[in-house]
Amino acid sequence: MKDHSTTLSSMQRTITRINKIDEAELFLLKKRIDFATYFVIFLIAILIIRLWFLQVHKGFDYGRLSENNRIRVLNIVAPRGNIMDQHGIPIITNRPCFNVIWIREDAPNPEIVIKRLSKILNEDISVLLDRIRASADNPRYMPLRLKEDIDWKTLVFIENNHFNLPGVRIEVLPTREYLHGDLASHLIGYLGEINKEELQESKGGIYQGGDQLGKMGIEKLQEQYLRGEKGRSLLEVDVHGFEQRQIELEDPLPGNDLYLTIDIELQKIAEEAMADKAGAVIAMDVNTGRILAMASSPPLNLQEFIGGISSKSWKSLLDNPLHPLTNKAIQGQYPPASIYKIISALAGLGEEIVTPQTVFYCTGSMPFGNRNYRCWKKNGHGAISLKRALAESCDVYFYQLGQKLNVDTLAKYAASFGLGQKTGIELENEKPGLIPTAAWKLKEYKEPWQEGESLSIIIGQGFDLVTPLQVCQMMTAIANGGIIYRPQLIERIVNIDDMIIKEFTPIADSRALVLPANLQVIRDALISAVNDEHGTGEQAKLEHITVAGKTGTAQVVHLSQNKDLADEEIPYKYRDHAWFSCFAPAEKPEIAVTVLIEHGSHGGSVAGPIAKKILEKYFNIPQAPPNTKQPKG
Repeated sequence: MKDHSTTLSSMQRTITRINKIDEAELFLLKKRIDFATYFVIFLIAILIIRLWFLQVHKGFDYGRLSENNRIRVLNIVAPRGNIMDQHGIPIITNRPCFNVIWIREDAPNPEIVIKRLSKILNEDISVLLDRIRASADNPRYMPLRLKEDIDWKTLVFIENNHFNLPGVRIEVLPTREYLHGDLASHLIGYLGEINKEELQESKGGIYQGGDQLGKMGIEKLQEQYLRGEKGRSLLEVDVHGFEQRQIELEDPLPGNDLYLTIDIELQKIAEEAMADKAGAVIAMDVNTGRILAMASSPPLNLQEFIGGISSKSWKSLLDNPLHPLTNKAIQGQYPPASIYKIISALAGLGEEIVTPQTVFYCTGSMPFGNRNYRCWKKNGHGAISLKRALAESCDVYFYQLGQKLNVDTLAKYAASFGLGQKTGIELENEKPGLIPTAAWKLKEYKEPWQEGESLSIIIGQGFDLVTPLQVCQMMTAIANGGIIYRPQLIERIVNIDDMIIKEFTPIADSRALVLPANLQVIRDALISAVNDEHGTGEQAKLEHITVAGKTGTAQVVHLSQNKDLADEEIPYKYRDHAWFSCFAPAEKPEIAVTVLIEHGSHGGSVAGPIAKKILEKYFNIPQAPPNTKQPKG
């Protein structure tokens, strides 16, 4: 009973306590419950709106992204266009290139893989790591190229050890096939891997890291036509990024074919003749400006650039004293020597300072100021006219002309023939050379022009500098009546359907400052230079074809102690440069040839025979035995 009464008493107290709840407290409690309810409803509404936004409003976009995650797009490199000579003979085509690539997401232990590859590829591990770091920002599923153009033995080893090299695969890409070795290497150029700056400058997503593009020459300048259009391979991948199947394949579109103006047979003759020499050879169509051959020696080893040239090989090119990286045809700048006497004679005739009959006397030297200006012929030429002075390359005749001819007037005639300025050929880094004027001397040296300097430049020494291409362009103008044609390297560009998409026609930039009668005087003298008994260019003489030409021997340094030494006794770097420039047939010119041999000593005996070989090939003349007469001029 006691327990029952106690419980009843407790219940009464509770009821009493509940009955005592204040209405204000109930109202506050109700408001709190309502607020919590509304808040929950608000959160649910936000969730519903968000779901609607994602599933309905953005459903298509996210569906597409989801599909992209399922599908991996890989670009397929297009074969580059072929490069042909003017007759359609292939110079450069393509061949399969086997590259080692690595997909990082497929390699659970990358350190082990890289160490194994280092030994297999015979590559320093630091080189491989540098390539990996360079691609650190790329997605892990993207292939990373570790080694290019591996040999067959390495390829077989990797394929046979595939399971020990997770993530490592062989990529097959088209690469350049040089069908004639290093033929026309400076003209054609080479390919290299795109760098960061080039990648940033490229537009439209045409390139990506690891792509190859032209770095020099035609390969670089005609990149837009040669590269083609990439294809695509659409692959389905699982949630881990592993490939499951191919969904779609779009084949790449090969690049366009380039037909050069080069005649491959003339090019071969030029390069064979320059095999053990440094210098340049150019052959040009005098009536169009088309380049028939352009050789710079030593050539580049194009095979070294496939897959990327090594640092060691690049350094050896930079350190080579013969400068193989320089295209000497357009970047070599040399004193024109006696070839410049053509310009001097035309200026003298044009200004009526001399006539074809004007005679000066050559004793072998001419005193001026405090020195003697010597002729190459020690005993002199005696009484000599303009024609003979050109044919026999008499220096004293032109010294006397230089005393009467203003330096700026001479520069005017030189410029009208394209000397001292870029020719406009479609190659990069062409040098302009230098034809001095009084104003130039004052600006550069803060000194006025001296009369003695005119005696040096009148024979193509002193400040005069020209490129072999400029000399050849000048000789074409002598041959064709004074038209300055822009040198041309490409005839046409043809697509995969053999349709011409671009054709290049001859461009006549200007006409030289010359009268036809004066030009004929020069032509006659150049014919004598090659065909007369005492001409300096007689070693370029042909049977049945009349060659007109001019020799030149450009002094590198003035060393009086070497004047009585034989050529082979003079140190190589102190020997004179040898020039020869000509055209043929003289009666109806077709081709001009210019040869420059660095430190070749004599133009007539060293450069002349090379030009003769090219002319013999061009006119299909059996090669005659070399002339062994002593050099002149």
